[in-house]
Order: sequence, then structure tokens, then C-alpha cells
Amino acid sequence: MKLSPLNARHEQLQAKMSDFGGWLMPIDYPATGVLTEHASVREAVGIFDVSHLGKASVRGSGALDFLNNVLTNDLTRIVDGQAQYTLICNRNGGVIDDLIAYRNSADDFFLVPNAANTADVVAYLQELAPSGIVVENLHTSYGVLAVQGPKSAQLLNSLGVSTDLDYMSFAAVKIAGRDAILCRTGYTGELGFELLPSWDDALAVWDCLAEAMVAFGGAVCGLGARDTLRTEMGYPLHGHELSLEITPVQASANWAIGWDKETFSGAEVLRQQKAAGAVTKLRGLLCTGKGIPRGGMDVKDSAGKVIGSVTSGTFSPTLKNGIALALIDPSVKIGDQLIIVVRGRDLDVEVVTIPFVPSHVR
Repeated sequence: MKLSPLNARHEQLQAKMSDFGGWLMPIDYPATGVLTEHASVREAVGIFDVSHLGKASVRGSGALDFLNNVLTNDLTRIVDGQAQYTLICNRNGGVIDDLIAYRNSADDFFLVPNAANTADVVAYLQELAPSGIVVENLHTSYGVLAVQGPKSAQLLNSLGVSTDLDYMSFAAVKIAGRDAILCRTGYTGELGFELLPSWDDALAVWDCLAEAMVAFGGAVCGLGARDTLRTEMGYPLHGHELSLEITPVQASANWAIGWDKETFSGAEVLRQQKAAGAVTKLRGLLCTGKGIPRGGMDVKDSAGKVIGSVTSGTFSPTLKNGIALALIDPSVKIGDQLIIVVRGRDLDVEVVTIPFVPSHVR
């Protein structure tokens, strides 16, 4: 099991730890718990250790053209200093991973994939890379610290860090006397930032943030709260809403595909699926009965016919109710009444728009 550069701090706080993509990471902390940590992000500020996320670089003359011919989204839509959410698919259209691509220049890109998929992403890019393009796995070269919530900018400003960044842009900064990359990104639906100091500097930056956040009513947060926050936003998670078996078209992720591009990995299959029409659609389900849906549970229509399955389900701390993301028959409309089978019992749900709660990222 791999360890974060902040593992000693998690141990000191007696965090509940679990395996996340081969990394031992905190679920929550006994002094707070998931509900309090979730509320801190929605109402004030929370800091997360997400150093298990992957990091990789793609450098060399022609890096832009190479990546744009592999990744689904259109990298020509962003300029130096901007980032883009995108997908990397195999030749069959299955999603190897979803990731963020940071453009330093046309010849220098920094990628942040998911922890469990980093090696696969790097290997796939290395397999396809032409001569002169270097793809390097930097997984343990950087830590990743997320600062999320309506007071996140105030917290960083108090430490002398300028937060004058547009959404999905980034800049080099100094914090706690250390160099770091500050990104106007996050996975909570709130105003937020992610800091990437070097692996060796991550602890000093974390300690600085943890001390300063107290004045803003902040909390140290585990990945349990990160999951409830992202589910309330309807954000996809690889292995749930996206996978090698679930294509972007099947997962209603057409918005992350540059259809006007000449080609990208998996393009032929995905274009065929788009032309044929989606066989499933990602929908939000709000429980109207008592119960908590979980991934893999069947979704039925009012006649009892199975029409899909839950991909992610949880208790929403904001709504005080069960919520779910599900891939279901595309004929289902907002407002329809459906059923989730929870441990052999029918749980009534309503199809609602995603996100479940308002987004404040911009």
C-alpha cells in the first residue's frame, strides 16, 4: 500500500484510513466526521489530501498535436496556463481514465489522472507516442492539496497567495516559502483550488494551511466527504459512471468530446454510438422514501421492469436525503417516478436534474 507524503499527519489525527487505488488515504477524522467535513466545504472551507492522484508529463515538439489525437476533448480550445477536463479512451471507446490536462505550452503538458489508472494512462500514451515525445510518470514527484469552499480564496490570500485565476487556469505561486502550482480546480462544486507542491514540500504546505484555516472555520477533510460532495454535483467517478465497459456516449459525457476533431482514440466506435443514439443516460435520482442507494442496485420503472442501475449512491448531507446517479433508459424524463431495489426492498425515487445542489465553481 502506497502512502501519501502527509501520512504522518493523518496518523496523528487518528484518521479512519482505507485503500484508494492502492493508496492508504483518510476517509474521515474522528474529531469531525463526514457530515461535519462536508458542511465545512459547503459553508466555509475544507482542506483535503488528494496526493494519491496521478501526475504525468508529456513533453516534446508536437506534444499538443499528439495529445489532441489521443484525448477526447479538444486541447486547441485552451491556451498556456489553462487546464481542461478530458478522457482517454481505448480503441474500443472504453474509458481508460478521466483526467485534467494542464497546458504549460504547446510542447509541455502536465496530466492529473486518477490514482489507480496512472500507470495505465502513462503506458498507453508511451505506446502511442512518436519519436521525440517523452511521457513520464511523476506520481510521487508532487503532492496534491485541495482547498475547497466559499472561504478558500480568503484562506489562501491570508497566506500571501494571489487567487486571481479564472476557472480551470493555473499559475506558479509561493506558499509557506515553498514553490507550488495553484490550480483553480476541484471536485466539490464549490469555489476551490488545488495546490501541487513538490512531494518533499507537501507536509510544510499542509501544516501552513491547517493552522491558518482555523480562523476561517475550516476543517481537515477526508475522501468520504469528497465523495458525498462530488455525488451531489453529479460529477463522474471512474469505475462508477465511466469505465472500460462504459463509454462516454453511454455515460452522457458527450460534452467532454471534441466531435469536430479529425480523430482521437476510440473515435470510430464513439461516433458510431453517437449516430445510433444513446442506449443509456446518466440521471440523478432523489429518494422520496427512506433508504440509501448504493452502486450496482437495480433501477425499475413503475411497472417493475429493470431499466438501469445505480452507479453511485449516498446520503446527501446537504439535502438530508438519499441520492443516486444511475445509467438508465434514455426515454426516462425529469420528474418520472422510479424504484431502486435496496436489499430486496423497493425504494421510491424521483428523476431530478443534476447537480442535486447549486454549483458555485465559477
